[in-house]
Amino acid sequence: MTDNVHQGHRARKRFGQNFLHDPHVIGRIVKAIAPKTTDVLVEIGPGLGALTEPVVAEAGKLTVVELDRDLAERLRQHPDMADKLTIYQADAMKFDFSQLVQPGQKLKVFGNLPYNISTPLLFHLFEFADQIDTMHFMLQKEVVDRMTAGHGSKAFGRLSVMTQYYCQAIPVVQVGPGAFKPAPKVDSAVVRLIPFNIADRAKVDPAVLNRVCLEAFNQRRKTLRNCFSNFATAEQLTALGIDPSLRPEQLSVAEFVRVAQWLAEQESANEP
Repeated sequence: MTDNVHQGHRARKRFGQNFLHDPHVIGRIVKAIAPKTTDVLVEIGPGLGALTEPVVAEAGKLTVVELDRDLAERLRQHPDMADKLTIYQADAMKFDFSQLVQPGQKLKVFGNLPYNISTPLLFHLFEFADQIDTMHFMLQKEVVDRMTAGHGSKAFGRLSVMTQYYCQAIPVVQVGPGAFKPAPKVDSAVVRLIPFNIADRAKVDPAVLNRVCLEAFNQRRKTLRNCFSNFATAEQLTALGIDPSLRPEQLSVAEFVRVAQWLAEQESANEP
């Protein structure tokens, strides 16, 4: 049996499939998710059901979003779980997660995310932050390091700012390559994301904030004076209380938000 076949299923490179099989690691992740029968639980990319089975055992029901047709069908035929699962064979990056909640409910989302699409998928999920209670994701450790990095550290970048604008981000479990089949070439980690209430988030257009981050971290070795030269002068940055001689990773999330709010005001003032 080759390394990339697990439980009779051949891992597909194009879907970035690596299947979790270490029971100790699985137990720690399920404990972090803490599923209850009252939760509206959603798993992205259930794969061969390593997390699905123990979560269903505790919660009694679960919604899953699985892109791979064979794996979705396999879950539909599962002898123990089929009647407890609501299965969407769909692309999570285009999926409308708001359809899964009734008024007054929030989702608990979890999954072992394909590493090749993890960043765009996270950005898609942030759009539903107001309908999500918690998220627990297994990701490449380097991605979790970037999501949870504080300003001033080398790992701090666009993903740090956008994640921390929407959520509190906490690393909860570290996972070595041996916990998967096939074993990835990188270490992994589980991150817990707790979205802030909409009332507690600064009022800013996320698209403008994202654009400010792209301008900043596109040339992270340069100072803010150069990074932001497309839309702000050094004097304008100083007037915002921001030192134009700093590098992008030295700005806090709140300061990025301040620049984005100012930029949005400038652009609306200049509209005909």
